[in-house]
Amino acid sequence: MAERSGKFAGEDPFALARSWLAEAEASEINDPNAIALSTVDASGMPNARMVLLKDITDDAFIFYTNYESAKAQEIEQAQAAAFVMHWKSLRRQVRVRGTVVREDGPRADEYYASRSLKSRLGAWASKQSRPLKNRATLMAEVARVTAQHGTNPKRPPFWGGYRITPVEIEFWADGDFRLHDRYRWRRENPSQPWQIDRLNP
Repeated sequence: MAERSGKFAGEDPFALARSWLAEAEASEINDPNAIALSTVDASGMPNARMVLLKDITDDAFIFYTNYESAKAQEIEQAQAAAFVMHWKSLRRQVRVRGTVVREDGPRADEYYASRSLKSRLGAWASKQSRPLKNRATLMAEVARVTAQHGTNPKRPPFWGGYRITPVEIEFWADGDFRLHDRYRWRRENPSQPWQIDRLNP
């Protein structure tokens, strides 16, 4: 097992990721929890987009989206995804690859309820990833769902979370002369122990 100290110390990669994110929250100007989420479609063509990571639990990384969106359809087909979380202010990044299942119960309800009213109504109004004639059409739909669902809308059945359970996590920190520090945590499946390797930059 690779020797680790300083910012890489610890035996729990989820705790380490939470620690790095907490540091970033004090230094990043916007959205320290932004991740570049990568998926593949049914033909194997890759896709990437920025989403906001909303939770790091003791065994998974969670974000929320419309289940009818392109990203969700690709996740449902592959049941796997990857992401990178990069912080320019810290000169660090975390890369994750793993299997994905829906987070579609009380945790999703609780997160949805914590969002602003306009965001909750927007989730009802947006037919995410599908063609839109113009913004006026979208705003008319927002007005319609506002009249229909009122000021305390329930979580839409087509909106919820995804839980990424990693089989690989890499912690990367910038080094002088491009001699970066990289530590990869890897396991065959979530029931296996982690193997930790230091990687060449």
